[in-house]
Amino acid sequence: MANDASAAFDTLSPAVSKGSLADPFTPPADSSLWRKNFLLGAATASYQIEGAVDEDGRLPSIWDTFSATPGKVLAGDTGAVACDHYHRWEADIDMLASLGLEGYRLSIAWPRVMDAAGRPNRKGLDFYKRLLNRLKEKGITSFVTLYHWDLPQHLEDRGGWLNRDTAYRFADYTDLMSRELAGTVDAWATLNEPWCSAYLGYGNGHHAPGLANDRFATQAMHHLLLAHGLAIPVLRGNDPASQKGIVANIGRGTANSDSAADQRAAHLFEVQHNAWILDPLLKGEYPQDLFELWPGTEPLVLDGDMRTIAAPLDFLGINYYFRTNVASDGAHGFRDVPLEGVERTQMGWEVYPDGLRDLLTGFKKTYRNLPPIYITENGMASDDKVIDGHVDDAQRISFLKRHLAAVDQAIKAGVDVRGYFLWSLMDNFEWAFGYERRFGVVHVDYSTQKRTVKRSAELVAKFLKERKARV
Repeated sequence: MANDASAAFDTLSPAVSKGSLADPFTPPADSSLWRKNFLLGAATASYQIEGAVDEDGRLPSIWDTFSATPGKVLAGDTGAVACDHYHRWEADIDMLASLGLEGYRLSIAWPRVMDAAGRPNRKGLDFYKRLLNRLKEKGITSFVTLYHWDLPQHLEDRGGWLNRDTAYRFADYTDLMSRELAGTVDAWATLNEPWCSAYLGYGNGHHAPGLANDRFATQAMHHLLLAHGLAIPVLRGNDPASQKGIVANIGRGTANSDSAADQRAAHLFEVQHNAWILDPLLKGEYPQDLFELWPGTEPLVLDGDMRTIAAPLDFLGINYYFRTNVASDGAHGFRDVPLEGVERTQMGWEVYPDGLRDLLTGFKKTYRNLPPIYITENGMASDDKVIDGHVDDAQRISFLKRHLAAVDQAIKAGVDVRGYFLWSLMDNFEWAFGYERRFGVVHVDYSTQKRTVKRSAELVAKFLKERKARV
C-alpha cells in the first residue's frame, strides 16, 4: 500500500547485492532526510567497544561480573578487550569523520570515572575529555549517554537498582560529569533503555545482574526513572547550553487475530514495552494496565517521586528494532506468536519498518507534551564477512533505507523527528550474544582489530556528501 515503508523503495537488485556501484540507498527528492538540519550519525556504548576494563583505575562493572559467569554470555565472551576503543579512539573518531557522519552518540563508563568513594578518577575523565574535544575539532555533534548499563559492581553489591540510594549516587555521578565536561557535550541522555536495565536485568535475568523477579523489575524501573529525574536539574544547572533527555527502547506489538483477547494482548505488550517508561516521563504516572499484567508488583513510590521523574525534556531518544506478534496467554498477559515467511535479521528479529512509523505517530497522539525526537538507535545484525577486502551488507542497506523511509513518513505526519543514529558505528560486544552478532556499519576483525568499512557505510557517506553539496 502507498504508506507502507517497506514498499517505499525498490528492493535491492541482484547486481547491487553483488556489490555493484549502483546506489540503492539515496532517498527520494522529497524526503525529509535531505534537510540540512536533520542529524545523521552513529552510536556506540562504552562496555561494548572500549575494552581496557582494568586499566587506569577503572572499577569492575556488573557486566564484567556477569560476562565472567559461565553460561551467561554466548561462547563465554566478555567485554575485556571488545574493539579496544580505549586505545584506538583517535583512529575511530577519524574514521567516523571520514564517513561524513554528523553526530556521534557514545556513553560514559561510570566505573571508569569515579572510585567507590565517589571521588573522580582523573585518568578516566581525561579519556572522555580528549575524545569529546576531538569530536568538536571534527565538527561532530556529541550525544553523551551517562548510563548504558555498566553499573559499578560495588553499587550492585549494595542492591543495585533495587536500592533507592543508587538513584542518588547516579545524581552525584551526573554532577561530576556535567561539571567536568560542560561545554563539550551537545546533548546529554541520562539513561539508555531503562526497560532493558529493569526487565532484562532484574525481571528475567537475561542481562546483568541476572536477577529474575517481576517485583524486582518494577522497583528497579522506579529507581532508574527516579535517577533520571534527579539528574535532569543537575544537568541544567551545570551545563545549561546542552540538550537534556533520555533514551527509551520501544516495541511494536501486533495481535495474532481480531479477537478481543488477542487485541488486548497486543495492547498489554505495548504497555509493558512503551507506556511503562513513557507514561511516568510524560504523564507523571505509571499505566495501571501494567499491574494487570503483573499483579501485585507496584513499586514503592514516595511523595514527590513522580513529579521528579516527569521533569521536562529537551528531547526523547527512541531506539527501535522490530515488532512482536502476540496472542492472549489465556490469563492476564500475552505470548509471542512468531510469524512465518517474514524477513528476519541474524538476531531472529522481524524486519518491520512500519512499526517505527506507527509508534511515532501514535506517541504524538497519546502524549501532548511529546518532546522533539531523535532515533538514537536503529539497525540490524547480520553475519557479515570480509571478502576480497569488502563487506557487502545488502540486507542492512535495504533495512536502513526502509526504516529511514518510515521516519520520513512520521515527520510528514507531524512528528518532530530531528535526527537518526545508526546502530552501530562498528561491530562490538553484543551483550549476552557476545561477538557473534554484527550490528556495525564498520566490520571489526576481533583478532587483529582491523576495521573495514561496509558497503552500507559507504552509501551513507555518499548520501551525506551529496546532501552537503546541495546546501
